[in-house]
Amino acid sequence: MSTNATRREMLKGVGLGVGATVMSPLFGHLAAHAAGDAKAANPLRVVFVVQSNGMSPAHLIPSGVERKSPNGDNPTQKFTEYSLDGRTLHKALDPLSPFQKRLGLVQGLSNKIALSDHSGELGALGCYPKGKVFAETIDHAVAAGLPGVFPHVGVGYSDRGNAYCFSASGAGRAVPIVCSPADAFKTLFGSVAAGNDRAAFDHRTNLLDFMADDVKRSRAALAGEERQKLDGYVEAFDALHTRQAKLVAMADAIRKNTPTLNERALKDATASLTLEAQFEIAGATLVAGLTRVVTITSGGGGQSFGKFPELGVPDLHHIGHGGSYEGKTYEECFVAIRRVHTTLIANLAKKLESVKEGDGSMLDNTVIVYLSDSGDSHHPTGRQWPVVLLGNLGGKLKTNGRYMDYAAYGKTGHRTLANLYLTLLHAVGKPRDKFGIPDIGLKDFDQTGPLGELLA
Repeated sequence: MSTNATRREMLKGVGLGVGATVMSPLFGHLAAHAAGDAKAANPLRVVFVVQSNGMSPAHLIPSGVERKSPNGDNPTQKFTEYSLDGRTLHKALDPLSPFQKRLGLVQGLSNKIALSDHSGELGALGCYPKGKVFAETIDHAVAAGLPGVFPHVGVGYSDRGNAYCFSASGAGRAVPIVCSPADAFKTLFGSVAAGNDRAAFDHRTNLLDFMADDVKRSRAALAGEERQKLDGYVEAFDALHTRQAKLVAMADAIRKNTPTLNERALKDATASLTLEAQFEIAGATLVAGLTRVVTITSGGGGQSFGKFPELGVPDLHHIGHGGSYEGKTYEECFVAIRRVHTTLIANLAKKLESVKEGDGSMLDNTVIVYLSDSGDSHHPTGRQWPVVLLGNLGGKLKTNGRYMDYAAYGKTGHRTLANLYLTLLHAVGKPRDKFGIPDIGLKDFDQTGPLGELLA
């Protein structure tokens, strides 16, 4: 029997107890790798990060690149691009600098069909008008090509309640984003225990206590490469539990020191920490193989942008209208908030990069798509919808250190956000020619197909 066959049979035969539900996807990937099945052993993953209140096109412009009126209509007359090699990222994107060679910064795409006063809501990921769930959003469309135990996971932060809808699995089927890290954790990982053990699990949210024997037994049975991936898997859960404990501890301290603080104020005071916890949960589900598509949101659509008093920005609507706080201009406030998100994205990328997969890492088979639910600004025109891409999805995308600027709205060569989404669908093996509802303002333009400049 060959070495690979022996390893494959060993991995199939690893006995699991209470950890079976959570650990089985991991061992399935390890077994596939041992069998030489590159496609199964290197599963593709897509992460969508959606931030409220607009993403200024100026924040995507690296050093040495000039773009007239970056906050107005796109002046570019034809597709242009620059290498990011040797350039400095804007301060808002600076936390992503360690991954500069993996970035694709995309300017000039429109999504005017989703135009609204403050947020495209489901139209941001669905490319259709606000107010009705016309069809599936891109995260669920992509998930159809990347099956997992959970087809799609949606977590986030909002100041308007525990759940709101930003995704849809089909026409009339909106899917809520879970805004409580504790609820998200229990939903995703609570299935490993039952009865009295389940009650203890819910109380302590400590998955490793229930998996300890399984982890020890499994680790002893694995060879070096598989053992290294298991260690990365356990490390992801360990970080998750540390973050969960920190979140709970902080909430208790706030309640003790501020007896009159209500739940709304408590949530406001921990916006950054809540997002940090949700990113940890998202990372753990990806490392565990429980899902291959995640949506992480910050802000709940409409004028529910969230609040970041810990950054000295208690009202994002105020800075959207040019207001300042504590001596910081609205631009400085926007940059501070953007850096929270790009830092969390960078940390997630580091997590995925640390886990070996095939001849590379999990990050090699992932793309993180970062955009706003309202395109380029607080009061968007829909003519520009800046997007940051991190990762090349297993070589399916040409994002490696590129700044790309498409022709202006209404100019020859102009492309839409729907074309970017079609690119992702082609990359995950679910190609189609149309996505969402066409922009009637571009009726004389071909709005079909992927972005040829981006699809490998």
